[in-house]
Amino acid sequence: MKTIGIIGGLSPESTVKYYRWLNDGVREQLGGHHSARIILWSVDFAEFCALKEKGDWQTQGKLLAHAAQKLEQAGADFIVLATNTMHKMAPEIMASISIPFLHLADATAARVLEQGIKTIAFLGTKYSMELDFYTGRLEQRGLNVLTPVSKDRTIVNNIIYDELTKGIVRDESRNEYLRIIAELQTRGAQGVILGCTEITMVVDPNQSPIPVFDTTRIHVDAALRIALTSR
Repeated sequence: MKTIGIIGGLSPESTVKYYRWLNDGVREQLGGHHSARIILWSVDFAEFCALKEKGDWQTQGKLLAHAAQKLEQAGADFIVLATNTMHKMAPEIMASISIPFLHLADATAARVLEQGIKTIAFLGTKYSMELDFYTGRLEQRGLNVLTPVSKDRTIVNNIIYDELTKGIVRDESRNEYLRIIAELQTRGAQGVILGCTEITMVVDPNQSPIPVFDTTRIHVDAALRIALTSR
């Protein structure tokens, strides 16, 4: 079994899911008392929130590259970044290490295309929805990506930062997400990518009018395939 290096803390709620699901997956596949080999480097979420507000992506890139280097030095065989938005800094991370980096957008695009879907809605933070580091990577792999209109992007983003990253789940917010997903369906979306690990706290796939692609679950599944493949 390979050792998974996780850059976490962005936010802690999402990191808990990665840790639990990776261990659950190893136990399901290997049985008995098996669990995942994981090295976790968890950062201070507040520090990154403040840097994002200032538009200081360079410092964030340096901090994440440092975290990746520490994971490699500690013995990780490959690295996952347990957040969607900070994949903006994926090039800086990959340039700083010699071990593989499992890009979340690549794993997600592959899963969507496997389902025969070409036009996909995308929900995430305002950075993920409005900058092209994530949606652009999806489009490079053959997907047509739709994001909400401006006012709805603000709603999606505010719910993530003001509620979900703090562990707050409100029915009103769930209803807003479902309304936005339904509007994206009218624009031609055949499915929706939940491009922020916290969104799964409020969007139940059984309530969505179109298929839901949970990036956290997809990322974890891809990491498990690598971890459980012979060296």
